[in-house]
Amino acid sequence: MDFLDGNARTVALEVLAQEERERRHLVVALSGAHAYGFPSPDSDLDLKGIHIAPTRALLALDPAGDTANRLEVIDGVEIDYTSNELRPVLVGLLAGNGNYLERVIGALVALAAPELAELRALVPGCLSRRYHRHYRGFAGSQRRELDAAEQPTAKKLLYVLRTALTGAHLLLTGELRVDLTTVADRYGYSDALSLIEAKKQGERVVLDDATRRAWQPRLDALFTLLDQACEESVLPEAPAGAAALNTWLLDIRGRHFVT
Repeated sequence: MDFLDGNARTVALEVLAQEERERRHLVVALSGAHAYGFPSPDSDLDLKGIHIAPTRALLALDPAGDTANRLEVIDGVEIDYTSNELRPVLVGLLAGNGNYLERVIGALVALAAPELAELRALVPGCLSRRYHRHYRGFAGSQRRELDAAEQPTAKKLLYVLRTALTGAHLLLTGELRVDLTTVADRYGYSDALSLIEAKKQGERVVLDDATRRAWQPRLDALFTLLDQACEESVLPEAPAGAAALNTWLLDIRGRHFVT
């Protein structure tokens, strides 16, 4: 985990070791501000995982739970850990769930099993224009929160930008980029870099009224861009790789029947 240092890295390694004793992870990726290109000293660590439940446990009268959550502060570091079982994640990938996609092929990988490479090879067959709904919906909810806030923050505005531009870029190119600094300039939002510098001072840095007003029409154009990206997308209407994904899942279940 070279992308973390100091106490944050120590705490993250401790948490991962503890959670790995509870379940076998396919992957745990670092999400949130760290992955999006605008961490601040008080940013929490968003650890988002996918785990493989033992097949015997899934067949039991009381099957294993699909989701594990942990939210706490350890040595001054806020940990927000979530892990989902493999099957609902695969269903989500086919349905267009960007959260799951970002775990599978995200750049900041904290922990990975050998099988992750197998799943990554199947990802192209999971992609479709269905991802437009996820990224537009998420960006829309973030914008509504931004508009309703009495003291809107740079962080909230950056979340709208990050989510919409990640979605637009995925639809137009088939490539996932969650780091805002890698897509902002390409789509005409290079001035977002000044917001990033402001946000790096802290999670609760408030936007002044002039900045907030100036960004309103830019956000309207952002959602237009996202909708146009869906219309012009290189991705198919529906994913083509469901059968291959199902075959791989059955193979994984066989490998993990008694583990």
